[in-house]
Amino acid sequence: MENSASTDGAVASPQGLDWTDSLNTGDARMDDTHHEFVTLLNELLQTPPERQLPLYRAFIDHTVDHFAQEERWMVATGFAADNCHASHHATILETMRAVVEHFEQGDTDIINRLAEALAEWFPQHAASMDAGLALHLKDVGFDTRTETLADPAKVRPASMSGCGSVTCS
Repeated sequence: MENSASTDGAVASPQGLDWTDSLNTGDARMDDTHHEFVTLLNELLQTPPERQLPLYRAFIDHTVDHFAQEERWMVATGFAADNCHASHHATILETMRAVVEHFEQGDTDIINRLAEALAEWFPQHAASMDAGLALHLKDVGFDTRTETLADPAKVRPASMSGCGSVTCS
């Protein structure tokens, strides 16, 4: 895979994903979690295949927590649990889990292939769905550090089914 710049300026390569300000969503806690995701992704891509599986399992665990955090925020601020943003998360996690079995069956390059694909996918996801979610959280007065709403009357539980993106309602 050659280096490729996403539309937002982040650069993915076989060595990983360069963190740039374009990956910031506007929410500090979300950005911290995203930075951890990118760091683990890059570490995975720089690890020899024969030593990747334990690190990959830790990366899956991080991603489960990362996505659950965002989904918890969505539900707390009025998104239906089955919104399209959460559906994207579910698809990514399903794929990540399937990779373990393929790796154990001898496809030792599959972790690298998936990690490279995630390095391509993540900048667009962060710039659209996650940045949209961050904007929504700010608009409704949700504090991601304390996971509280300044005014709970501003949202109705599970009232929206969108993806948390400015391009999806």
